[in-house]
Amino acid sequence: MITLTIDNQQVTVEEGTSVLEAARQAGIDIPTLCYLKDLNAPAACRVCIVQVEGRPTFDASCVLPAENGMVVYTNTPEVLAARKQILELFLSDHPFECLTCERSLNCELQRLAKRYGIRDLHIEGERNHFLVDDLSPSVVREPDKCIRCRRCIAVCEDYITAFVYRMVERSFQSIVGPAYNGSLMETSCIYCGQCITVCPTSALREKDSTALVWEALADPKRHVVVQTAPSIRSTISEEFGFPVGTPVEGQMVAALRRLGFDRVFDDCFGADVCVMEESTEFMERLEKGGPFPQFTSCCPSWVLFCEKFYPQLVDNLSEVKSPQQIFGALAKTYYARQAGIDPAKIFVVSIMPCTSKKYELLRPEMRASGFQDVDAELSTREFIQMLFQAGIDIKKLPPEEFDSPLGSASGAGIIFGSTGGVMEATLRTVYERLSGKPLKRLELKEVRSQEYKEAVINAGPYELKVAVARGTGAARRLIDRMLEGKEEYHFVEVMACPGGCVGGGGQPIYTETNDWNEQITHRVMRSRGLYELDREKEYRKAHENPAVKKLYAEFLGQPGSPLARKLLHSPHISRKLYAEEPLLVHD
Repeated sequence: MITLTIDNQQVTVEEGTSVLEAARQAGIDIPTLCYLKDLNAPAACRVCIVQVEGRPTFDASCVLPAENGMVVYTNTPEVLAARKQILELFLSDHPFECLTCERSLNCELQRLAKRYGIRDLHIEGERNHFLVDDLSPSVVREPDKCIRCRRCIAVCEDYITAFVYRMVERSFQSIVGPAYNGSLMETSCIYCGQCITVCPTSALREKDSTALVWEALADPKRHVVVQTAPSIRSTISEEFGFPVGTPVEGQMVAALRRLGFDRVFDDCFGADVCVMEESTEFMERLEKGGPFPQFTSCCPSWVLFCEKFYPQLVDNLSEVKSPQQIFGALAKTYYARQAGIDPAKIFVVSIMPCTSKKYELLRPEMRASGFQDVDAELSTREFIQMLFQAGIDIKKLPPEEFDSPLGSASGAGIIFGSTGGVMEATLRTVYERLSGKPLKRLELKEVRSQEYKEAVINAGPYELKVAVARGTGAARRLIDRMLEGKEEYHFVEVMACPGGCVGGGGQPIYTETNDWNEQITHRVMRSRGLYELDREKEYRKAHENPAVKKLYAEFLGQPGSPLARKLLHSPHISRKLYAEEPLLVHD
């Protein structure tokens, strides 16, 4: 332990602690823009400068190690003036579009400008201007708003390991972007949107689909149905003042009806169907002896990651579509028949925690119904924006029920929204189908993952070795060990985002802390509402859901039937990026 003085306060911290973190432990908030503890500390923004007694210049506190006896000042007139000038330099090369900006009132640069009372700019000169990159189906880049913080580089390299971003150009023209400042469409991007969630401004955002949905809702010739992903019900509540993780399922349904949707359905029904098909596929692999492991295929970013970086493993991916696409195919076939509606008139909207779903619905194989199965996807943020535009406050709405027949879900379908949830939901069914016995302990906490977790599940004559990876970076390390012959698994769940779908790239952006691990903890806390809803459900296993049983009895026949394979399964594509095998990436 070492002791230093910060703003006349003695502070004792562990050796190796930065001055920035030492100050925060003493309750002193030094501002930052580029810093994310345990993820990004490039000292790029210089907003965190402090004055150290005996040093001739200011130091960036995020990378300055605390030393025994050090005397630090964080708010002298000289430091405050320098910080203000640094912020003015950022603003002098930043578009003044705050009123129309996606991140208005939730922009870290805007917040600091207010904190330091910047009302006029005293710095004039040349401004950079770059073209907007909106070619991607999911993520839009506005380089004019980039402040070179490098957070997107850090999360893409260290957590996602897709290696999309870098610093390009030099000096005043330098910018963060793909190589040669090209389009994301020309890169290894998997459209997960994690770069959006860490961006302090609006240099990165999702492609907006709200206008398309408003247009569909206003068209009397269209029958507009909506499906809501599991995690949405426990994340929209944050934007309306509820504690983190509060489930507002009934109020969400009521709000969607007030927006004008003709039917409000639950994507958890699609998740239940996914369990039925995926468990059948897994049992077929057990009978045939592989190929193992069977990887989950619910996350389109993970599927794309595997197709691009590990094309030799695409046969290990489950061929079962994601719940979003399962629902879309059933909405334009099964539901259309049940309701007596021409499927050409059905417009399917999904509300997802994800930006990658915007890409997934455009994949050419996602037209099993004879039409585009899902017509539009709204991220959680876009859905909340539509509620604000319509003046709908979920706090003031009485809860309502989902519509039938695609609105009934088991608890297994609900927990899909959390990392380990797909594994747990599938094992609840696989165990009973293999052993012929009821599963007494439904909450399989041994597969609820914080980053990487493995477990052995005894089911009938089988000893199943399973693993859960949170983040494609963790998946890469797991796969590399497999390819080196160090690990073997039967079943592996991978979700690209922190905490699973609750931490998706389309969820509300949390900027209350500059600690990456605290941000992940916040996202994981959203899972509590999903597990709470699971415990309240009458049916907690997908194969016990009466609506799912009816679907198979009246329409699909049985899991894995020819019709089920036609509508609910699709092969995967090798998209090898390089001539050589992917490099092994370790901690």
